[in-house]
Amino acid sequence: MLKQFGLFCCLCTTASFTLAGEVNVYAAPSLTNALTDIIKLYQQQYPDSKVTPVFADPVTMAKQMQQASRADLYISTDKNSVQALNQNKLVTKKRAKYLMSDQLVAITSVNMDIPFGQSKQFNFAQVFKGNLCTAQLDTSALGLYTRQSLTYLGWFSNLQQRISQNTDNTSLLNAVQNGKCEVGITFQTDALTSKKVKMIGIFPAKSHDPIDYYITLTTQGEKNKNATQFERFIFTSPKVRALLLNYGFSNKK
Repeated sequence: MLKQFGLFCCLCTTASFTLAGEVNVYAAPSLTNALTDIIKLYQQQYPDSKVTPVFADPVTMAKQMQQASRADLYISTDKNSVQALNQNKLVTKKRAKYLMSDQLVAITSVNMDIPFGQSKQFNFAQVFKGNLCTAQLDTSALGLYTRQSLTYLGWFSNLQQRISQNTDNTSLLNAVQNGKCEVGITFQTDALTSKKVKMIGIFPAKSHDPIDYYITLTTQGEKNKNATQFERFIFTSPKVRALLLNYGFSNKK
């Protein structure tokens, strides 16, 4: 509860004290490292423009935006959140532009050797003994993808009692690193941020909705010339594209 309240306050504060030349960007946590580096590149070229990122699960962030918060740019993998914001006239759906894609992967500690198969015939529940760490299955974008994949492959019912849901990806990675969970499910880009976990397999793309990141100017952002400039920089800079690919994102469109 305190964490959620803290996020709410953070979002409200960011919106309430927007100054000239500032750009507020709300983005999925899996973009933390990549977007931080993109902002550094941008501000080297445009030193008078300040970009402030806020990272939280897209589903949670969209709900907060509908209640009180405002942003100039919203980067999300969750189409339902974009639709909800569009219905509330906080974003224009047609302004959503494809940025990059990600993959859903199974991870374990670097000290563990656990097999993984992509077929429905593979008995995932039998290849490890401990818990399975996931995101919040019903309230987070990562969790929704996870539930879709486990259900599609027919693994969910056998694993349900062993699932340990985590409030954020940092705690998920830590739980796998520290042995609380033998296996975890996360985005490939997040798995690559830790040297203490390794990927043991990629979930079939057909087992879940596409993990595509879209960047959307909000109705506030459309009026902010610095926000439109930052969005244009993201899509036109070769360095940004190379940086995103280096962090494990893929461009399939």
